[in-house]
Amino acid sequence: MGTLGRAIYSVGFWIRETGQALDRLGCRLQGNHYFQEQLSRHRTLMNVFDKAPVVDKDAFVAPSASIIGDVHVGRGSSIWYGCVVRGDVNRISIGSGTNIQDNTLVHVAKSNLSGKVLPTIIGDNVTVGHSAVLHGCTVEDEAFVGMAATLLDGVYVEKHAMVAAGALVRQNTKIPCGEVWGGNPARFLRKLTEEEMAFISQSALNYSNLAQVHAAENAKSFDEIEFEKMLRKKFSRRDEEYDSMLGVVRETRPELILPENIKVPKTA
Repeated sequence: MGTLGRAIYSVGFWIRETGQALDRLGCRLQGNHYFQEQLSRHRTLMNVFDKAPVVDKDAFVAPSASIIGDVHVGRGSSIWYGCVVRGDVNRISIGSGTNIQDNTLVHVAKSNLSGKVLPTIIGDNVTVGHSAVLHGCTVEDEAFVGMAATLLDGVYVEKHAMVAAGALVRQNTKIPCGEVWGGNPARFLRKLTEEEMAFISQSALNYSNLAQVHAAENAKSFDEIEFEKMLRKKFSRRDEEYDSMLGVVRETRPELILPENIKVPKTA
């Protein structure tokens, strides 16, 4: 950093220090009526009592999700933005390749009217749609829970079964293999077709692949994000059609070559 750079840095430092000092002075003058902004206390993984979440290193947990207490998340599973998986009074088990989509709530029951201890067990390659609620229930491998569906205590969803979007499944209901249940309260609607069963498996695989993209993006450092912004800004000034009319060929320096996962924006 040259002399000019050091001077600019020093000026910036003193401006920030002055601003902070003025903010503190203003708070004192306001007395009991001032508002002080607090740092976010959100924790993606949080212990409770003597239990800590166990998340496989190949699972994706979105930064805004909350996994609390006695929770196990298997390999290749994904917990998406805004989800709450709260294993405080009982345990939650989520298998491999399962996706718990945005804003879903997964909770447990210490006991209920029947006196049963009710953990929440979710198997492998399960798809749970956005904003669903799963409470003290069991969902077997390759089952499908639709968006905004609610599964109450003691519900048991067998393998290759489907709970339709918006359904309310009452306590201790068992949904057999290969059936679609929906409504409020949920009831049997029809049998699943072979194509629909295949779709459930494919849906889980699609989300597993998509989760890897989100995990890579969330893992980027601040410097990497800023560098990509610079690259996009650089390439946005280029108009390949105009250059071809002029017979101009622009060479791109190696350090400005976009990574494969970055799409170059098209000019209007």
